[in-house]
Amino acid sequence: MANLSADPKLRATVLADGLRLAGEFTVWTLGQLPPEAKTARLLDLSELIRLDTAAAWYLVGRQAEGVRLDGLDPSRARLLETVRRALPRPDAETAGPAGWRLMLEQTGRRMAAALVFLREIAEYLGRFLAALARAIRHPGDFRLTSLVWHIQETGLRAVPIVALMSFLIGVVLAFQGAAQLRQFGAEVFVIDLIAISVLRELGILLTAIIVAGRTASALTASIGSMKMNEEIDAMRTLGLDPDMVLILPRVLALVITLPILGLIANLAGLVGGALMSWIELGISPSMFRYRLLADTSVDHVIVGLSKAPVFALIIGIIGCHAGMKVGKDAESLGAETSRAVVNAIFAVIVADALFSIFFAEVGL
Repeated sequence: MANLSADPKLRATVLADGLRLAGEFTVWTLGQLPPEAKTARLLDLSELIRLDTAAAWYLVGRQAEGVRLDGLDPSRARLLETVRRALPRPDAETAGPAGWRLMLEQTGRRMAAALVFLREIAEYLGRFLAALARAIRHPGDFRLTSLVWHIQETGLRAVPIVALMSFLIGVVLAFQGAAQLRQFGAEVFVIDLIAISVLRELGILLTAIIVAGRTASALTASIGSMKMNEEIDAMRTLGLDPDMVLILPRVLALVITLPILGLIANLAGLVGGALMSWIELGISPSMFRYRLLADTSVDHVIVGLSKAPVFALIIGIIGCHAGMKVGKDAESLGAETSRAVVNAIFAVIVADALFSIFFAEVGL
């Protein structure tokens, strides 16, 4: 029968129940096997004059698929056995821990991952501070245009949602406070409730949460897309420092704008509370203003706004860190964006709790 192989050194003929190979069956002729070799259930090797380890590896694989090998002399059979023993074998799967051991292992892994995350956040905070110090020493390296643009994006464009949110929070506080205090004839104290809640806690905290959801995702997406397109590598090639170009303007813009947004939120919350107090309790705006100035200490404003720069640093550093962690695919970008928002909001809430404990201990 005709030779089915494309290489004259290897001859392949079809048998009734398989394929006969003759000549040299080596790494050079392995790719010239005819298509019939894929479906053959028997390979006759009695006429081979040469067989190397590459062809032996192929034959061992076919034998594992149930193909019968005929005509092997003892030396070639030993070669196949040597190749079979040399094939890598997967490690035997050991049973993992279960029950309380599994819980402890998972807890340990999460704690280790959290410590690694904190170390990386500390590293990025150090990089931001180093870039800030360099910008102070060499003002010509600082990109003022980028800072102004990010102030507009993170600050000016966030004013409507922050003001509306805080206004509604003031309305809700006044309405719910009036419903409870009316039972004791102490409706006038709703002003103190609104003032302390908005100025000390809710104004800046909810503003930071909104900025974390809005800006942390934007920071991750913008830096992450540049990372995917290898633009950051191109910056380094051109001698540009990504910390100066990317991290410093974004984080510094947040540090500047978040206190301003917090102040706007405080004013909007007080306006919403005053409006609902007027509608629900009949407390006039002049009475609301008088009680606010007489009974509310400026310490509450200081306590609330002093948290803003720290919250801004947390949000900006976490967002930039997540952007730098993005890989080469869109799935990584989406995962890091979601992770940045969750981590930023969680970190802001934890920081607010620590601030509350600290101010309570120092008597503010």
